Amino acid sequence: MYEPNVVGDWHEYDEHAGLRVRVHRLERAEPPRGRDEAAEGLTYFCLRVTVENRGERSCCVHLEDGQIDVRIGADGESAFVDWRNSQFVEGFDVYPLRRVTAVLYAAGPETALDLVDVQVQLRADEEWAGRRMWVGGVGLHEGPAETAAGTGRDSLARQVSNFLRDQAEEGTA
Repeated sequence: MYEPNVVGDWHEYDEHAGLRVRVHRLERAEPPRGRDEAAEGLTYFCLRVTVENRGERSCCVHLEDGQIDVRIGADGESAFVDWRNSQFVEGFDVYPLRRVTAVLYAAGPETALDLVDVQVQLRADEEWAGRRMWVGGVGLHEGPAETAAGTGRDSLARQVSNFLRDQAEEGTA
C-alpha cells in the first residue's frame, strides 16, 4: 500500500534513477510585500521542495505551478497558494551532487495548519514521475526520529498510515 512521506523525509524516484525529492521547512512566514490584504484572516506559511541529483548525469527538472498541490486540515481543503510570490523551478539542469529548490508561500485558517498535505509530481527530462505526498503540520519539529520531538513526527506518520489503511479497508468492504 502507498504510504505518504513525512515532511522532511527524502523520497527516491524509481522512474528517475538518482533523483530524490523532499518537502521540508514547513513554517510560518510573513506575507510577501503586497499580499497583506489577500491573506487577511489567514495565517501565512512557507514550504520548500528540494530535488537532489545523486545520479551520474545531469537532468532537466521542472517544479512549476500545478505540479505542487497544498491541502490543509482534516478535510483536505485547498490552501491559498500565493503563486505570484512563490519561486518555482522551470527547466533547470541539475548536475550530479547538486540540488534545486522551489519555495512556496501559502495561507490558511490557523486552526487547519496542524495538518498539511503536499503532493508533488516531478517532471525530469520531459518525463513525468508519479505523484507523491508528504504530510506534516506548521510548527511540528523536523528532525531525526531519535529525538524526542521526532516521536511526534512518527506519531503523525503512523496516524496517517492507519487512516489510509482504514479507508482502504472500508472501500473493499
